[in-house]
Amino acid sequence: MAAQRKKKKRTLEDIFVDTIVYTTLILLSVLTIIPFMQVVTVSMSPPEVVSSYGIHLIPLKFDWDGYRKILAYQQIWTGYQNTIVRVILGIVVSMTLMILAAYPLSKKNLVHRKFWTIFMVFTMFFSGGLIPTYLIVKGVGLYNSVWALVLPVAINTFTMLIIRNYFMSLPEEIQESARIDGANEFVILTRIILPISIPILATVGLWTMVYHWNEWFNAMIYLKDSKKAVLQLVLRKIMFEGSEPQAVEAANTIYANTDTMKMAALMVSLIPLLVVYPFLQKYFVKGVMIGSLKG
Repeated sequence: MAAQRKKKKRTLEDIFVDTIVYTTLILLSVLTIIPFMQVVTVSMSPPEVVSSYGIHLIPLKFDWDGYRKILAYQQIWTGYQNTIVRVILGIVVSMTLMILAAYPLSKKNLVHRKFWTIFMVFTMFFSGGLIPTYLIVKGVGLYNSVWALVLPVAINTFTMLIIRNYFMSLPEEIQESARIDGANEFVILTRIILPISIPILATVGLWTMVYHWNEWFNAMIYLKDSKKAVLQLVLRKIMFEGSEPQAVEAANTIYANTDTMKMAALMVSLIPLLVVYPFLQKYFVKGVMIGSLKG
């Protein structure tokens, strides 16, 4: 017993591998934290500090003028509203369709199951392209509506397969017991499968939320009405064009032509994700690992 409890001696290979792993993790952390600290510092610093030479990681002086001007810009709040609507619709539609596709594909007795799986995997590698997709979206009447941002990307095949693999990892005995008690497939899915699949559903839901929150390209293509612009599209105009009016104070129009205001706009768009992410992060490892057990 004493020999079993004795800590295993680390070999030179173990030390070498651990060194590479920890070094890589530290570098990735630094590459992530430093730009974020730069954005936070610039967003709350006065112009004279921002324009000074060097990297600014810690605020030396505080100036909230950038936030005040950005938050006074009505288009920011309109973009927030449009993005929240898009995220809610995107999560509900995507999760519903992917669950309804993943559940039957997880059943070994599904007729032509292998064919349908390959058929869906095929869409991961080949698509019709941007122009045909645009013509279809416009042809079916989705152009200039939030549905043009939700329906064409409603099912992500890779994510759907992860959900399917998670369903396959669940004990079949639980479902058989429910069938013996007279439950149909819909009852089994909604009352048994989904409640015990919270880890993978939370993980996929967060992936979907992040995608719809950050995506702006489809909005730029399919939305012609500026009142329907999502937050990231508004942010893109502020960051790259620097010519969007930010507020009207005493009949004077203020323009987004300073780094402080641009970084403040970036922080405003990041805050919701920073608030939600920590609460769902605990599901990531469990959901992704279990969802990748079976192919």
